[in-house]
Amino acid sequence: MKDLLTRSITGILYVFLLLSAVFLSSDAFDFLFLSFGLICIYEFKKLIKLSGYYIFIAFLLVWWLFVHLVQGEAAVFFLLLLTLIINLFLIALLFSGKKLKIQRNLHKFIITLFYIGAGCIFLTMIPYHNHNTPFAKFIIIGIFILVWVNDSFAYLVGRSMGRTKLLASVSPNKTVEGFIGGLIFSLIAAYIIAMYNHDLGTTEWMILALVIVVAGSLGDLIESKFKRLAGVKDSGAILPGHGGLLDRLDSLIFLAPFTYLTLQLFIYVS
Repeated sequence: MKDLLTRSITGILYVFLLLSAVFLSSDAFDFLFLSFGLICIYEFKKLIKLSGYYIFIAFLLVWWLFVHLVQGEAAVFFLLLLTLIINLFLIALLFSGKKLKIQRNLHKFIITLFYIGAGCIFLTMIPYHNHNTPFAKFIIIGIFILVWVNDSFAYLVGRSMGRTKLLASVSPNKTVEGFIGGLIFSLIAAYIIAMYNHDLGTTEWMILALVIVVAGSLGDLIESKFKRLAGVKDSGAILPGHGGLLDRLDSLIFLAPFTYLTLQLFIYVS
């Protein structure tokens, strides 16, 4: 009971912090995820035993370039391409059955910079995805809601009805039934969001929900595999009852570049 209370209080404070940053100002939102990015890199760095502190300098440099300096679409899409290549590589390793062991420090550095660092950067860039409109706070809030709905109902459905393991070798508690339950309720949530927010159409919100559920679930599994290889339960202990910050943001960070690409495609085809 005490653990549940601790988890609940931490979860409420976490949600309050996210929503406060979104509504306070775009600068507050940027600073929050810059801070989150540094913490997640620190936690991931320990998981994979990446030596040195150059990764923090590289992340801050790339952050400054793409969040505050670079305005050209070509440069942003080049970063997006590199990030998606790394993420697809991690997906391939996840399902290949091979041990996800990365020996060279350079390889660890590259994966950390693009998987974690660029993921946080694209999460920050999502509200600015359309250069013709101001900070789209309700789109990022909608994305947060879809992630939370998916996580909550995947857990509830999986716990009550789950029989078929999704990827037992990586995460024994995740089930196919839970994944389907999270997807169904996320699509329902997307339909409801579309009724009150018209930044995107109903079909676009539904497609976005599908991308978020699939990419978010993959991100969760990939981080679970890294933790399993490291022999730890959590990436850290910064959030009482929840573990590390990366444990809370793993799906958001991984889905961010895929979501940004989807939003760009919506603009392109509209």
